[in-house]
Amino acid sequence: KHSAIMMNARKKIVKEKGAAPTDLEEEVAKALFDIEVSPSSDIKAELRDVVISGAKEVEVGKGGGAVVIHVPFRVWKTVRKIQGRLIRELEKKFNKRHIVLVANRTILDKNFKRKGLKVRPRSRTLTAVHEAILEDVVGPTEIVGKRTRISVDGTKLLKVLLDPKDKDKENIESKLNAFAAVYKKLTNKEAAFMFPVA
Repeated sequence: KHSAIMMNARKKIVKEKGAAPTDLEEEVAKALFDIEVSPSSDIKAELRDVVISGAKEVEVGKGGGAVVIHVPFRVWKTVRKIQGRLIRELEKKFNKRHIVLVANRTILDKNFKRKGLKVRPRSRTLTAVHEAILEDVVGPTEIVGKRTRISVDGTKLLKVLLDPKDKDKENIESKLNAFAAVYKKLTNKEAAFMFPVA
């Protein structure tokens, strides 16, 4: 019985040829499968098409952690529709760890002509991909503003202002730290997440 569940859960992981899934990825796949077959789940229809391409743990300050789940770009549209509910369901299963869902996007560097492309699509530049990652990380909360602060020593800090309607959500303070840790891990850039002061 257990192996049958794992076989079905395995189908939720799509990795490079020959790459074995990590324990964490199997855990995420199994959690997704559990939600999909749960009679009480209202997102099971959408979840049927959802697969993951990877999952990593990111440390968030003292005693916290986040699980970053990468999703192939082709299923991201489906994930976006159910992002809030899916995060909630997954967080129940990964007790106390924050769940962040991110689409896989390819950055084309300046040598894109070698790949046989005449033009580099704007959506594939480093800047555009990092902007998209920023939106994925905080989703389903919307970004309402951004400011870049340059400190005395020249380091840049991006201040990301989030939609104030979400500021009373449970656990949001520690989530803001998780957003920063995950964004840093994915882009190597510093960002601070906050709500506009009314």
